[in-house]
Amino acid sequence: MFEEKNRTRILVTGANSLLGTNVILELLGRGYLVRGFLRDRKKFKPRGLNIELIEGDITNKKELTGALEGCEAAIHTAAVTSPGLSPEIYKRVNVNGTLNFTESAKICGLKRIVFVSTANTIGYGNADHPGDETAPPKKPFTGLPYADSKIRAEKIVLSAAAEASPEAVIVNPTFMIGAWDSKPGSGQIITLAWGKKIIFVPPGGKNFIPVADASAGVCNALEKGENGQRYLLAGVNMKYIEFFRLLRKVSNSRSRLVKLPAPFMLAAGFFGSLFYSAGIRTRVTLTTMKILCTYNYYASGKAVDKLDLPLSPLENAIREAVEWFNKEGMLK
Repeated sequence: MFEEKNRTRILVTGANSLLGTNVILELLGRGYLVRGFLRDRKKFKPRGLNIELIEGDITNKKELTGALEGCEAAIHTAAVTSPGLSPEIYKRVNVNGTLNFTESAKICGLKRIVFVSTANTIGYGNADHPGDETAPPKKPFTGLPYADSKIRAEKIVLSAAAEASPEAVIVNPTFMIGAWDSKPGSGQIITLAWGKKIIFVPPGGKNFIPVADASAGVCNALEKGENGQRYLLAGVNMKYIEFFRLLRKVSNSRSRLVKLPAPFMLAAGFFGSLFYSAGIRTRVTLTTMKILCTYNYYASGKAVDKLDLPLSPLENAIREAVEWFNKEGMLK
């Protein structure tokens, strides 16, 4: 879609996030001019890159419009993803911020935008019948403020796509693993287990994707995605016990893996929800425990066929994440 990449400027919101940083590296590798939009440029980890960084907030339409001026396209990765926040925060950032993004993109005359949503807005399946883009969202994700905010944000993006002003594509990545996870975010599954003699493992499973593969999928959506379409960026479906076995292999660890029974998890979640309703903030709620007991598996067929989504070994991504966390002093 963009023939002269060295003259095509792409804005990436959430530039310092796990996916945002990797998308920027992928775009630069493809020869694009890149502008990163973030709240604090000091938090952008890569150094020595030919990139323009602009500080701002996606909830500030004026700042966002200013950052989009002179760009041909944009990729919107910025979002609030942390669990347990108030619904108002998810609405302000994920919903209203996305509305600002689409309206600003139209004002600035962009050709195309890519909106990064989440697989949680798509119904999961099991190992034999994994979920795909046609499946509606389902419990226990429906009703979660984060997932609901992304569902609402997708509707905003699809409305923009209906007018093709600009063209809009949605990508729905699953659980991403890899380097440049500066919070850490999804990488907590590694950092929290690292060095433990005993690792307590949930009974469920999920779809994991190397962040480098997800980044390639995002950039391919920019170049060849169809206006108004959604693409699941999915990798490998894996039980949690299988993931931690891989982590143990990468770390040369002899950690003992103890699989927790679902009834225990649900009971803990029940009491956690009681505490939460009493004003005690905790991540252990009945909904989060149900998620950890669920096999939320997805299929990548559409993205592989239409976007040439790469499918790399997850073990490599875990190793890259471990090397990154170790370099940053996040592993103890």
